[in-house]
Amino acid sequence: MSVGNVVTCSREMNRPFKIPESVLVVIYTEQLDVLLIERTDKAGYWQSVTGSKDTLDEPLAETARREVGEETGILVSDEISVSPTAANRVPCDHLLDWQLSNVYEIYPVWRHRYAPGVTRNTEHVFGLLVPQGIPVTLAPREHTRYQWLPYREAADQCFSPSNAEAILQLPQYISAPDRSQ
Repeated sequence: MSVGNVVTCSREMNRPFKIPESVLVVIYTEQLDVLLIERTDKAGYWQSVTGSKDTLDEPLAETARREVGEETGILVSDEISVSPTAANRVPCDHLLDWQLSNVYEIYPVWRHRYAPGVTRNTEHVFGLLVPQGIPVTLAPREHTRYQWLPYREAADQCFSPSNAEAILQLPQYISAPDRSQ
């Protein structure tokens, strides 16, 4: 995080401290199957895509697009492409801001990534509709496995209560206005 001209860093490889504002992206199909990914640093910890803003002024939708791409290889873009990654693309209007935020206590095991004294994070929830069978390519430093589950089963697998609650709210968000307009 930048403070004036001074950049403060975490002890972990002199990286800047994480910004305590993040996104949670529930990736789902029309059949209400939800993508879960297992954390590399905590076996058995299944979750949706999550990630913090890179800069204080980064728009939340950009954070969501970036994190989805980094963690799953799914690109949220309106670019027309015939490249090999075209099968991994979904249009921008499939990413919806659910206008839902959660403020939660940062797990102690991950607090060292934040500036001293930061104990709470604000998480903004998005949903991303993808076609069934879209290719998923995990970032091996972050996640080891993925699975598609019916939304209720996916919620039961999540280690994070806010992630589970977001997934359980999926049916009310898919009845949002028609995306084709």
